[in-house]
Amino acid sequence: MFNGMLIGQYLPGDSWLHRLDPRTKLLLVLLYSILVFIPSNLYSIAMAAVFLVVAVAVGRIPTGYLWRGMRPILFFALIALVFNLFLTPGKTIFQWGFLTVTDEGLHIAVLAMSRLILVVLAATLLTLTTSPVALTDGLERLMRPLARLRFPAHEIALMMTIALRFVPTLIGEADRLIKAQEARGAEMRRGGLFSRIRAMIPILVPLFVSSFRRADDLAVAMEARLYRGGEGRTRMYELAFSKADWAAFGLFLVAAAGIIWFMVR
Repeated sequence: MFNGMLIGQYLPGDSWLHRLDPRTKLLLVLLYSILVFIPSNLYSIAMAAVFLVVAVAVGRIPTGYLWRGMRPILFFALIALVFNLFLTPGKTIFQWGFLTVTDEGLHIAVLAMSRLILVVLAATLLTLTTSPVALTDGLERLMRPLARLRFPAHEIALMMTIALRFVPTLIGEADRLIKAQEARGAEMRRGGLFSRIRAMIPILVPLFVSSFRRADDLAVAMEARLYRGGEGRTRMYELAFSKADWAAFGLFLVAAAGIIWFMVR
């Protein structure tokens, strides 16, 4: 189900979105995620979707490539749609047996599904246009004010980036293990939901072993290169806001104003 997921992958490029400061993209994704959950009407959600479509076009991300990576998320979006559709009280518009669809349920279901897809798409766009090193530097710089409280900003940023980076790697490893089991006659993709869950149990042990092995190899490689993070560490490229970053914030404010206008009109 998760084969092809794009979260955690980086797509090299030279677009305007790629050249933005990682702090700009991190802040914009955070603000966008908050903004998406504020409106309660579909016009505002449509406006937020248009802003994201423009961002995908500016980032020169192939739509087919992006769609293949988003397909696994549709499973969770469907769950959100079904639960809100049939479990929300309101004016009945359709009934079949014990299943009842209400106008309020339909409205909330579409909102919940749209919000989930937009937030995941924004996070995917962030990782596709930002290298892991830049992402680590951006997170560390944003959390630097917390250093006065003895908060390990660099270590936390590094752990978050490594975890995000290894998501596609572990998904690919799980897919290879499933194919290896199927080649030996195991039924991994047939039967009901509980049958498939039971069939996945033999996959978990080698997957955990592989994860610990990769973590150990990464730790040895970092120690062999005398990696020392945190205070005193220099960088090849120092982060600095440019005119393009301020322009990106300005465009976001225009889009946010449009979303709020549709919300209050």
